[in-house]
Amino acid sequence: MQTCTGGCHCGKVRFEIEIPKSITVHRCSCSICQKSGYLHLIVPADRFNLLCGQESLLDYRFHTRVARHLFCGHCGIKSFYVPRSHPDSFSVNLNCVDLPEVVEVKIKDFDGRNWSKNRGQIS
Repeated sequence: MQTCTGGCHCGKVRFEIEIPKSITVHRCSCSICQKSGYLHLIVPADRFNLLCGQESLLDYRFHTRVARHLFCGHCGIKSFYVPRSHPDSFSVNLNCVDLPEVVEVKIKDFDGRNWSKNRGQIS
């Protein structure tokens, strides 16, 4: 495991995560992920630490209102959120992680348009 940092575009929201040297992220085709280019990296809550910016986060919920989409209120970037599929974890946007070169990344497509049918495929 190694510790990486990341955050939003303006830097008001910063976090750190612990990840292995080989990770799989999901490129989801649901409406919100497709429009934002989100790459899901599921991180257990005990391996996620918000360093700063709690006061800058805005909470957006839609459809079932279970997922907590957290956006920076200054720059609008969603660098992480609490997903419906893993409510005790965080989904971190790989595009918002300061990723060291030693991490091997595999991108797996996920049919989020049919989320209910496919949700077991997200690990």
